Amino acid sequence: MFRSLGKRDILITTLAAAGIMMVTMGTRQSLGLFVGPIGSTTGIGIATISLALAVGQFTWGAIQPVAGAIADHYGPRVVLIGGILLLALGSALTPFMSSGLGLIISLGLLSAIGAGAGSFSVLIGAAAQRLPNEARGSASGVINAGGSLGQFVFAPILQKIIQSAGWMGAMWSMAVMALTALPLIATLTRPVESPVVHAQKDTGVLHAINTAIKNPSYLLLNAGFFTCGFHIAFLVTHLPGEVKLCGLPPSVASWSLAIIGLANIFGSLYAGSCVSKYRSKYILAAMYGSRTLLILLYLIFPRTELNFYLFAAGLGFTWLATVPPTAAIVGKLFGVRYLGTLFGLTLLSHQTGAFLGAYLGGLAIIQFGDYGWMWYADMVLAAIAAIINLPIREEPIQQTSMASV
Repeated sequence: MFRSLGKRDILITTLAAAGIMMVTMGTRQSLGLFVGPIGSTTGIGIATISLALAVGQFTWGAIQPVAGAIADHYGPRVVLIGGILLLALGSALTPFMSSGLGLIISLGLLSAIGAGAGSFSVLIGAAAQRLPNEARGSASGVINAGGSLGQFVFAPILQKIIQSAGWMGAMWSMAVMALTALPLIATLTRPVESPVVHAQKDTGVLHAINTAIKNPSYLLLNAGFFTCGFHIAFLVTHLPGEVKLCGLPPSVASWSLAIIGLANIFGSLYAGSCVSKYRSKYILAAMYGSRTLLILLYLIFPRTELNFYLFAAGLGFTWLATVPPTAAIVGKLFGVRYLGTLFGLTLLSHQTGAFLGAYLGGLAIIQFGDYGWMWYADMVLAAIAAIINLPIREEPIQQTSMASV
């Protein structure tokens, strides 16, 4: 029985997607807290652990277009359920892994595939298919804020569990937390009458992908999003190590991650509201440019607890707030019929950068004893990302193969 979405239904749909995002991103963005404890208790080196988490970063991105395509064709419910179960399974199995290969399987593959299947491409795609055009920008901001809320909530809780019950207990707790997202899937995927009108002939997902990858604006968007992934993965993986190098307690790392998540709640909501007012390419350029400045200030000022928290708050405001304007540009260019697939490909570019951010950070600390060169690289990439977003053309592309919005 299908029914139309009223205002209350729009709110419920949006909050359900945000709740699922809170769980999947909250677990993923807290994994850096486990690097030190896993290394000290298992003897697995930081480079090997970093490699496992880097594989997870890439896998999370690689599964996005696949999960998006399956959800676009068969609906999001089966994808989301399978993703949550895989996320819980990977977390539950990790304490039994005593080698780098084991960590790659549990965290790099199982957990990452599960979290990716329950993340941006499927959730934003599912919401866009169900919401009217005027509600999509703000909804993507709320969904994105859900992921940031997860980071704010999960990081300090998991740090406390690590300190009291050990990292294994924290991993098992995280598996249980992941399962709490299951009831929300039914709410998000309940049958409704879609407001999206497909007035033009649908020639299939492969034609949509072929059209997208030939478009210069789409390629520039992906290149900028690559930098975003490099930046975020480097920080969530190695911020605890940076804090330790500065002689500060582990709580500074967990609270910094939590502050990043809290600040990004406001940043995501603000970005979502800006999408309907300003060109998204300018929003993205401003965000990447601000990161360049913040990293420069971080390198100049002393590494105190207060400065870490201020740095986290500044970065947090744009942390994953890049998602709403990025998804908006994809939707403007190609419509929402295959938004899950095409935005999933954009996320693959993001996570290619994330792989390098996580893995090269581990190599840098071994080779140089600090993360100095990583900070310089991060700053330069952010500046480049700010510049290459400016030539993007946001006008919708007239393609007979694309479904209209």
